[in-house]
Amino acid sequence: MKRVLILASVCEAATGAGLLIVPTLVGRLLLGAEFSGVSLVIARVTGIALIALGTACWPGRLNPFRGMLIYNALMTGYLIWVAGQREFLGPLLWPVVILHLLMTILLVVAWFRGQKTTGLG
Repeated sequence: MKRVLILASVCEAATGAGLLIVPTLVGRLLLGAEFSGVSLVIARVTGIALIALGTACWPGRLNPFRGMLIYNALMTGYLIWVAGQREFLGPLLWPVVILHLLMTILLVVAWFRGQKTTGLG
């Protein structure tokens, strides 16, 4: 069962990396059409989520925590980049950036507190 979980984790993370790095190629290969405009943003957000899912599902005790940390950190960075492009600026973009930034900070603080109290890494 562990091998199947590892295989699934690797496949999801690889698909996520493809969507994050080369979304037009993945769109062409999977759907026969290239992503453009706002669909590029959504494809990359999906890629980030799949990378985090792959991390969270990797066998290990702290991996769900790591998956959420990776998701929030990558989303914070990516959404700040999207905002900086000034093409897509909905009214909730900055509040969502702040939410992901706060979640990232809370997760990092919890990570370090957990390491101090349990000695886990």
